[in-house]
Amino acid sequence: MGLYFEDFNEGMEVVSPGRTVTEADITNFAGLSGDYNEIHTNEEFAAQTRFGRRLAHGLLGLSMLTGLMQRTGIMEGTVIALLGINNWRFVKPVFIGDTIHARMIVTGKRETSNPAQGIVFRKFELINQRGEIVQEGEMPVMVRRKGSARAAKEDV
Repeated sequence: MGLYFEDFNEGMEVVSPGRTVTEADITNFAGLSGDYNEIHTNEEFAAQTRFGRRLAHGLLGLSMLTGLMQRTGIMEGTVIALLGINNWRFVKPVFIGDTIHARMIVTGKRETSNPAQGIVFRKFELINQRGEIVQEGEMPVMVRRKGSARAAKEDV
């Protein structure tokens, strides 16, 4: 079971496990999204760019970040809704072979008019194997509160 609204505190930090970005990840994401931009799919084209090689789609990195955070289990069964993706920045490229992990920092929280839920404000960083932040931004989320009708059933 994941964490409830009451379990989150400002400054709390959670770090995900890592994963290595593969060519298959990029190929599959291109097929799923329809984004076949040559910077992602054509080695010869990409070699002529300032990056010198193919790189992962920016939104693939963001998608991987959400999956990496899911692996931590902190929102398992307690998340109600993602409320937005704010101030997202693509700071550096992610390349095939990079190993990335995510870091989440709770920046605040607030109660809502519904006593069964609250909002947790979170900053995220996607970090490569060199410790470089490659993406960052904020994702507020609505979370169940302890004692809510669903939580009461699950807590028994």
